[in-house]
Amino acid sequence: MTDIAREAGVSVPTVSRVVNGRSDVSPATRARVERLLRAHGYRRRTGAPGTGAALVDLVFNDIASPWAVEIIRGVEETARAAGLGTVVSALHGRSGDARQWMRNLRARASGGVILVTSVLEPVLHDELRRLGVPLVVVDPAGSPVLDAPTVGATNWAGGLAATEHLIGLGHRRIGFVAGPPRLLCSRARLDGYRAALEGAGLAVDDALVVPGDFSHASGFAGGGALVELDDPPTALFAASDQMALGAMEALRRRGLRVPEDMSVVGFDDLPGVRWSAPPLTTVRQPLAEMGRTAVRTVLRLARGEEPDARRVELATELLVRASTAAPGRAGTGRAPGAR
Repeated sequence: MTDIAREAGVSVPTVSRVVNGRSDVSPATRARVERLLRAHGYRRRTGAPGTGAALVDLVFNDIASPWAVEIIRGVEETARAAGLGTVVSALHGRSGDARQWMRNLRARASGGVILVTSVLEPVLHDELRRLGVPLVVVDPAGSPVLDAPTVGATNWAGGLAATEHLIGLGHRRIGFVAGPPRLLCSRARLDGYRAALEGAGLAVDDALVVPGDFSHASGFAGGGALVELDDPPTALFAASDQMALGAMEALRRRGLRVPEDMSVVGFDDLPGVRWSAPPLTTVRQPLAEMGRTAVRTVLRLARGEEPDARRVELATELLVRASTAAPGRAGTGRAPGAR
């Protein structure tokens, strides 16, 4: 659409209005744009009124997590209300999968793509633009995709709030189980953690920051690594609920109690964490609402309208439950007899 707009000497929204059959375009402009659409091999799509399509594509790198399910729920609810179906795909970081997905996309009436914590090769991104398929990115993996609106959460503020909560309880050595460093949301949560420590006059000890990948297993490994330090923390903040639950299991297997021997905070507020033992203190990010916002943005782009903002960050909220308390055994973080 960008290429056609440039050749026709009009704006991208004007091209979109022609594609969607809007009446607020002059006959001469419409004829010029339609000629270029035919020259570029554009195929009109049919579907829900005002969108020019019957489907919206939701694309993840991986969907094997409750986190992904919450985003799917928000997307599906809003798409269905607009008369659209939802196609969910996982690319698994493989180029072959991405190219197969693009071949499938060309064959169906997709009115837009919502890309979640994934990266498309530049050639595939260019192909979406050539086909006139709107793109919205949720939690961009790296630098935001050019010309694509993004939807996320206030990850830095969430990381800050979680760490400040632990500091307010009296903890001075606070571990952090980080998410994948390639993701902007991971880096923002880590920066929030560091900012809270620095704001309280506490040193940022790199030994207390361990790697993770948002999975239970990496939380289990990270929690175990932290508690085995010569001077272990009295609290830990995990950059996802799944890692927090994994860390709690690592502590349990070592005879440690949460929060008596170590406080634990997560991030996401996934369904079920309020029923963990003990219920998990966490930072809620509105995952379903992020999905809803992404669909509403795609629909606006499909109608040739500009979104209210190119970058939307929905507010996070600290939810205090029973997994955090004041330090029980200052300076040790170990239960009697634990090794």
